[in-house]
Amino acid sequence: MTADPTIHDAAHEGFAWVKQVLAERGHPHVPVWLDVPARTCQEAAQALGLPHTGQIAKSVIFRRKADGVAVLVVASGDKRVDEKKVAAHVGPIGRADADFVKTRTGFSIGGVSPVGHATPPVTLIDRELFRFEEVWAAAGHPHGVFRLRPSDLAHLTGGAPVADVVQHA
Repeated sequence: MTADPTIHDAAHEGFAWVKQVLAERGHPHVPVWLDVPARTCQEAAQALGLPHTGQIAKSVIFRRKADGVAVLVVASGDKRVDEKKVAAHVGPIGRADADFVKTRTGFSIGGVSPVGHATPPVTLIDRELFRFEEVWAAAGHPHGVFRLRPSDLAHLTGGAPVADVVQHA
C-alpha cells in the first residue's frame, strides 16, 4: 500500500479528485493506493488486513424511477442493501447500470467513492457502519481507499441521513 500513485492517465483521475475533495473538506486521512485492486468488499478487507468485511463502507448506486436521480447508499460491506427499505426513504428505485453509475458519479463500479460525485446524489448512510470505530471507503478507483469514522460520512456527504437500509439475518 502506498500513499499516492503517480497520476499518469485518465484512469487515475477519480483517485486524484477524491483526494482533492477530502482535502478541501478537511478530512484528516489521505487516500492510499493499494498494490492490488479492491473491487469487492472482500478484496478490500484482505488488502487492508482488516478482520471484518463490515469495515468496508461500500457505495451502492440506484436510479430513482421518478426522476432518474442517482441514489447513493453507503453500507457496511458485510450487509446486503434492502431495496425496499431504500425505496421507503427516497421513492421507487431501480438498478443502475455501469453507464449510469459512471455518468452520474464520475466513477466506475468497483471504485465509487461516497464523496466527489459528478452530480450530487440523494444519499443514505446505513446505521450498521456505526458498529465500527473506523471504516474504509473507495477513493475513486479500484486501487484507492481512504480511512474514516462512520460519523465522518454525514459531514463528507453533505449531511446525509443515517437509516436502516440493509437486510438483517
